[in-house]
Amino acid sequence: MGHVVVAGCEMFAGYGCCSASDTILEKLNMRRPASYYGSSFSFGPGPLSTSLKALIGANVAMFVLTSFMPTLQDYLGLVPALVLHQFWLWQIATYMFLHGGLFHILFNMLALWMFGTELERIWGTRYFLKFYFLTGIGAGALTVVFSLLPFGFAQQVQHSVIIGASGAIYGLLLAYALYFPDRPILMIVFWVPAKVCVAILAGIALLTSLSESGGTANATHLGGLVVGYLLLKGARIHPISELKYRYLKWKINRVRKKFDVYSGGRANDYDRRVH
Repeated sequence: MGHVVVAGCEMFAGYGCCSASDTILEKLNMRRPASYYGSSFSFGPGPLSTSLKALIGANVAMFVLTSFMPTLQDYLGLVPALVLHQFWLWQIATYMFLHGGLFHILFNMLALWMFGTELERIWGTRYFLKFYFLTGIGAGALTVVFSLLPFGFAQQVQHSVIIGASGAIYGLLLAYALYFPDRPILMIVFWVPAKVCVAILAGIALLTSLSESGGTANATHLGGLVVGYLLLKGARIHPISELKYRYLKWKINRVRKKFDVYSGGRANDYDRRVH
């Protein structure tokens, strides 16, 4: 009479067909299945894609390599004087994969993950990688051009070794602010909209690049913002089409004035003009 058929209860436990003693045993000995939503936990924009893993992995690998061989920074870091006079053009690209310290690479890679993940979802991997490398390389090229200016704050950049992915990161940050202008970003201890964060960082980069002490890296930051903006906005502007559009718009406005055409009015205005 007191025998418990465990197999039968296991088979139909989910439908409540077990006896009272079986139910007590089930409560004592069997764990409740965890809820899908209760057990899930997410942080940040989502998992790393293959392209982001490759970028972060390359940066980490170069960081470890240069930690054991610091002289590599002299060959792979961006030195505008070497690019201009000895044509070490590879430095415009290789400087992006070098970092000067643990916190430098940590924050850059964290920003790459935080902003890059969502942008890659929108653009796709191909355009995301194209944008990342063009902003980074373009920022390096603009830094070289910046060093040619006949000012002390610019000429000090010529013999500096510039390293870091910050040029490309600033380009991603600008793109993120253009796509999600009101999304909050934690800036030090305050939450600010993305568009405000980018405006503040751009102002800091501009002011410090014009100073004698902080122009080296911030010129590259500013270059990343400029190149990113040109890629996102300037590429959509076709000069000939723009001129045709402006001319056509001018002709339409002229015809409207000639015939006194304007919008508005009410349906019962018998003496109204052409609408």
